[in-house]
Amino acid sequence: MNARRPTRQITVGDERVGRLLIGGGRPDRHGNPTTPAPVSVQTMTAGYTHDARACLAEIEKLAAAGADIVRVAVPERKDTQALKEIVPASPVPIVADVHFHFQRALEAIEAGVHKIRLNPGNIADRAQVEEVIDACKAAQGGRGIPIRIGVNEGSIIERRDKQKRLKELGAVFSHHKDGYLLAIMITKLEEYLDIFHERDFFDICISAKSMSAPLVVDAYTEISKRFDYPLHLGVTHAGPKETGAIRSIAALSALLCNGIGDTIRISYASDPVYEVQDGLELLWSLGLRERKGAELIACPTCGRIQVDLFTLTQQVREKLASEITLPMKVAVMGCVVNGPGEAEGADVAVFAGDRRGIIYVQGEKVANVPEGEILERLLAECRGFQERIQRGEASLGQKRVEIVPPDPLGELGSGWEKMAAERVKGAELTVGET
Repeated sequence: MNARRPTRQITVGDERVGRLLIGGGRPDRHGNPTTPAPVSVQTMTAGYTHDARACLAEIEKLAAAGADIVRVAVPERKDTQALKEIVPASPVPIVADVHFHFQRALEAIEAGVHKIRLNPGNIADRAQVEEVIDACKAAQGGRGIPIRIGVNEGSIIERRDKQKRLKELGAVFSHHKDGYLLAIMITKLEEYLDIFHERDFFDICISAKSMSAPLVVDAYTEISKRFDYPLHLGVTHAGPKETGAIRSIAALSALLCNGIGDTIRISYASDPVYEVQDGLELLWSLGLRERKGAELIACPTCGRIQVDLFTLTQQVREKLASEITLPMKVAVMGCVVNGPGEAEGADVAVFAGDRRGIIYVQGEKVANVPEGEILERLLAECRGFQERIQRGEASLGQKRVEIVPPDPLGELGSGWEKMAAERVKGAELTVGET
C-alpha cells in the first residue's frame, strides 16, 4: 500500500447531519494543515426523487447499510422541489446529480442540498456554470457547498455539434482509443476548471469514469498527477453485481493501493445496498477503514469437507451481521488441514471433521459439538466474547495457545477412519510378508 496522495480537503454536510471530510493532506487556503480523511463510500438512489417519501426511505436504508453520502437524480423541477422535504430529514449528506439543466442545480442549492455534481459534457455554457458556482459559494450562509466535476466516457464526447462530434470521434478511432479518450477527459477538465478558478472556487472533487477498468486506472493516475483535488473513484456502467463487482474492484483496488482516491462508488445494475456493502468491504480489506462488525473468513470447497459448510457459512454470516458489532475475526473451516491455523489466528473459530465441529476462542478449545449444534454454539461464543471485550476482560486479536492439528484418528473423527484402517491393515500385511 502506498501512502495516500495529499489533496485539498472539502467538507460535505451541515450542522444537523454532520460534516464529512473528503481528501486532505495539503494545507487549506488559510495555510492550516489538514489530515487525509478516511475514504468515504457513496451510492445513488434507484427510485424517483420526486417521490419524496419513497426516496427518503431508500436513503435511510442506504445509510443503515453504511453509506456516508447518497446522491439523488434531479432531472426535473419536481425532483428539486422534493429535496425541500428530503434534505432536512436525511441521515446523511445529499448530493444533487445535475446533467442537462443548470437551473436544477440552482433549485437544489436553494433546497439545502449538501453538494452538486456537474457534468462538463452536458453543461458547458460558461455563464450558466458561473451562476451555479456563485450559488454554491453563497450557500449555507456563506460556508459554501462543494461541486463534483464528473467526467464520464459516455458523455465527454461532443454530441450536439455534429461536426465537432465527428471530429472528436475520428480522433478517438484513428489511433489508440483509450489514449484519445484520456486526452479528451483531461482537456475537458482543464477547460472546466479554468472557469472555477477564475471565480475563486476550489471546493471541488473530480471524477473521470469509464466502463473500461484499465482506462479508469489510467485516467485517475494521470489526473492525480495534474490536479490536487480529491478524487471520486468509480467504474460507470459496470453491469450487474455478479460481473460488476469484478470490473469495479479491478480498477478501484489498483488505484487505492497506489494512494489514489478519496471517496468511492461501486456501481451496479442492482440494489444500491450492494454497492455500499461491497464498497465498505473493499476499504476494510485494504485497511483503509476501520471494520465495523465481524470479519468472517471461510474455506473454499474441496473433497475434504465433511459438513454442510456452505449453509453453515451463510447462516453464520447473517447472524453475525445482526448480532455482532465489534470487528472480531470469525473463521468457519471445513477440515483439519487449514482449520487449526485459522482457529489460532481468529478470535472465534470452528473447524469441522466427520459431522462435528471443534470451536476455539482465541486459540483455546471451548467445545466439540455435533454438526447440528455448531451454529448456535459458535454464535454463543461470539456473543460471549463480545461481552467480555465490552467489559474489558478480553482484547481482539490476542491468541492464548498454540494449536496442534489433531490426529485424524483421534477425537475429531475426521472421516478418514476407514481409509486409515485400510492403511493399517495394509501395513500389517506388508510386515507379515516381510
